[in-house]
Amino acid sequence: MKIRTLKRHVNESFKSLGRNGWMTFASVSAVTVSLLLVGLFLMVMFNLNKIAGDIESDVEVRVYLDQSITKTQQKTLEQELQKIPNVQSVRFQSKKEGLDSLLESLGNDKQSFTDLQKENPLPNAFILKTKKPEQTIGVANTVKDYQNVTDVRYGKGTVEKLFRFIRIARNVGIVLIIGLLFTSVFLIANTIKLTIVARRREIEIMKLVGATNAFVRWPYFIEGLVMGVLGSIIPVIVLMVVYRFAYYNLGGNLQQMFIRLIPYQTMTLNLSLLLIGIGALIGVWGSMNSVRKFLKI
Repeated sequence: MKIRTLKRHVNESFKSLGRNGWMTFASVSAVTVSLLLVGLFLMVMFNLNKIAGDIESDVEVRVYLDQSITKTQQKTLEQELQKIPNVQSVRFQSKKEGLDSLLESLGNDKQSFTDLQKENPLPNAFILKTKKPEQTIGVANTVKDYQNVTDVRYGKGTVEKLFRFIRIARNVGIVLIIGLLFTSVFLIANTIKLTIVARRREIEIMKLVGATNAFVRWPYFIEGLVMGVLGSIIPVIVLMVVYRFAYYNLGGNLQQMFIRLIPYQTMTLNLSLLLIGIGALIGVWGSMNSVRKFLKI
């Protein structure tokens, strides 16, 4: 396409947007409202997915050793643990490290347990990480029958419920996002279609005087692109403000509960690009889909 022709299409597109002000406003508003809802839901789901991933990564298998185990037996057991399918890493934790970790988790209450440092009752242990969080249960069931292993803990009962909840939450989130996107596409496309229908005679005249389909389509392609991008700007700004408030005002309290949100800069960048891309795609698709039926003359 020649530069002069492209400039002509761009100029015609913006003139048309101005001439059909109210219809343009209606289309942009439809994009804005829809993407605001989609963006808000995506923002929540992204963070829920991160929180779920953080919780899954903290799941581990603790293998407690017999107090009478020798260094040689301990080394042999470590090698056997490393050979178990689905085990990613094996780390030894001495009884002193285990006690220090326990006291640190107690915070200010650790002063009441200072007597434990005189006679440490905790056994040495191996800490196992699996390649996938859901493999934890199978690995734990395998290890419990090993020689010189007195106990195996991985949060039995709680872990199963946690994995079930995470799986349900992710599946429900995916279904809701897809449903909301389809609803948004339908609403936006039909609103844009009204602007094209109102100008069907203009398209028919262009076709009758010999204009090619591509020549007719280009201005509407640009219009749809502009309306989609314009409609995504307000949702992006609103969601950036909302997330900034949530991250800097609520993030500290959530971190005390070991819940970490996606960093503000990362979230706003990814969400902005995603919403602008969705808005542009829906705007172009709505325009092209609507103008196609009027090209058959």
